[in-house]
Amino acid sequence: MTPPPEPASPVVELADERAARRGLRLFLKRDDLVHPELPGNKWRKLRHNIGPAREHGTLLTFGGAYSNHIRAVAAAGGIHGFATIGVIRGEEHLPLNASLAHAERMGMRLTYMDRTTYRRKHEPDVVEALRERWGDFYLLPEGGSNALAVRGCAELGAEVPGFDVVCCPCGTGGTLAGLAAGLAPGQRAVGFAVLKGGFMTAEVARLQHEAYGGRRGDWSVEDGFHFGGYARTTPDLDAFADDFARRHGVVLDRIYTAKMMFGVLALAERGAFPEGARILAVITG
Repeated sequence: MTPPPEPASPVVELADERAARRGLRLFLKRDDLVHPELPGNKWRKLRHNIGPAREHGTLLTFGGAYSNHIRAVAAAGGIHGFATIGVIRGEEHLPLNASLAHAERMGMRLTYMDRTTYRRKHEPDVVEALRERWGDFYLLPEGGSNALAVRGCAELGAEVPGFDVVCCPCGTGGTLAGLAAGLAPGQRAVGFAVLKGGFMTAEVARLQHEAYGGRRGDWSVEDGFHFGGYARTTPDLDAFADDFARRHGVVLDRIYTAKMMFGVLALAERGAFPEGARILAVITG
């Protein structure tokens, strides 16, 4: 089945003296503007998964109570005509928060899984129990990163010729895996892990192997800008994001893009990029 058409997202240059004084040009790829309901990497990851979901009739996936992935999958099902089931980590809390309420309005059926079982969510016995309850479904991993998602994100890499380094935040690794595979020779991708643990390099390599049979592209992961872990922040990160919004009129979320931009400018200050380089940072949503 042919995937839905791929919209393009704009690129804008930033006038930022922190990059300029190092002889760098800094650009943003505004992938947050690519789709009103499925912004950024959510759309790119889902694009090639929509066909199999429609063939099965139902897509089941996983996420936390505030998951943007859950919200995006629900929207995709509502727009493209397949049923969705969201398996939510932890206990139900009523009234539903805004993200889950929106998912439910889009037609998603919500169910809840205790945290111990949730850690085993992709093991065969847990998946089989879900199939016994819900019937046949197309299974999409938490965060949406699978081989088809990697291929969708590779289309992002093909959209950004002419940049020396292309940067993105990393939560599950699919965006970096695809982005790096889609870049031209001579371009380099850098991912900024938003979770602590140092496992992201192995996860990106696993996803590339699943999608392509081996490593693709020139890429690396920066593990030093997670600010304490997923959804964690610090006064320094908050101050940076607030200052970035005042300077450039772009609001960065603290979970993903603020950590990436902090890291990009910190690496620039350390001289990690060659003078004259054109650096592109992807605002993923």
